[in-house]
Amino acid sequence: MTTTEFQVTGMTCGHCEAAVREEVGQVAGVESLEVSAATGRLVVTSSAPVDDAAVVAAVDEAGYVAARA
Repeated sequence: MTTTEFQVTGMTCGHCEAAVREEVGQVAGVESLEVSAATGRLVVTSSAPVDDAAVVAAVDEAGYVAARA
């Protein structure tokens, strides 16, 4: 298992978390994820390394900005 952490800015509530969860969950290889609006933390778990750019693009699609932590 590979775990990758990102910092997401702009999230303020559970709806924000759900939007990020929905978009990032569609990235190829993502098996599970944890997202917290309170900390701005996104942790992606996968069986093989996931393309950081794909995760960042998915967060962007949800309306937020992410960077690898």
